[in-house]
Amino acid sequence: SQLKAALSVNRELIQLYWEIGKSVSQKQAEEGWGAKTVGKLARDLKSTFPDLKGFSKTNISYMVKFAKEYPDFQIVQQAAGQIPWFHNIVLLEKVKDENDRMWYIKKTIENGWSRNVLLHWIDSGLHAREGQASNNFESKLPSAQSDLARETIKDPYNFDFLTLRDKFDEKELEDGLLDHIQNFLIELGQGFAFLGRQYPITVDGDDYFLDLLFYHTKLRCYIVVELKAKAFDPRDAGQMNFYLSAVDDILRTPHDNKSIGLLLCKDKKGVKVEYALRDIHKPIGVAEYETKIIDSLPENLQHSLPSIKEIEEELEKS
Repeated sequence: SQLKAALSVNRELIQLYWEIGKSVSQKQAEEGWGAKTVGKLARDLKSTFPDLKGFSKTNISYMVKFAKEYPDFQIVQQAAGQIPWFHNIVLLEKVKDENDRMWYIKKTIENGWSRNVLLHWIDSGLHAREGQASNNFESKLPSAQSDLARETIKDPYNFDFLTLRDKFDEKELEDGLLDHIQNFLIELGQGFAFLGRQYPITVDGDDYFLDLLFYHTKLRCYIVVELKAKAFDPRDAGQMNFYLSAVDDILRTPHDNKSIGLLLCKDKKGVKVEYALRDIHKPIGVAEYETKIIDSLPENLQHSLPSIKEIEEELEKS
């Protein structure tokens, strides 16, 4: 009931801001209202409603922009009115395309994103990455789970929080991701529960180790993540197929859905991935990852930079 009340108050506030913005916009067009008039309006509103915040000159300017971007109040009621005002300001400032803005509004409502989380996803271009990974989900999973799995996997993954050298190996990549597990989990998205690294499974007396093992609370399945410090190799798909068969037999319960594999590679070619996954029996996604901060620097500077871990260690000493 408290949540419903809060949502109702938010909708009413957004409606009020839209109506003020529309009114000011009309006055600007019809009577030539300028910045000084808007400033005077802000002072008058503050004087008339001293207990209400949000009537600064800057905020009224946002109200005007808001009303211009959403001239149809029905859109405000159905979408923008469902999220907080400061979320709307972020979207007005950061996302120019209306369809992209609606996508972020929908995701914010579905996932309950805070403003900082919304900012993170906008800055990382999530709308252009979600559901882009190469995969065989449509033919290997029931339609409902296939759609959700496709939405869950991105391409590329943004690992800008890592300072990897030019020639790194898979252990360095794994160490870096787990040193910054919070950033890694944020980038993976909602629903990933971390179960372990180098997770052991035994088949016919031989031990095998999964790079990273997760359980996804929405998909209700295990997700095996294998990290590759190189371009995708078709043999990677065969290895992942084997791991998924083992996980399904050893870990999966009757209440779990089919396990899913995610191969994170430094590079991939579309046709090669398509051929590799075509006759694989297990659901597998293949995505690239980016470490733009270091990759964009000249090679002679890459080796002179300290890693994030080294910087953190120095900060702890001081």
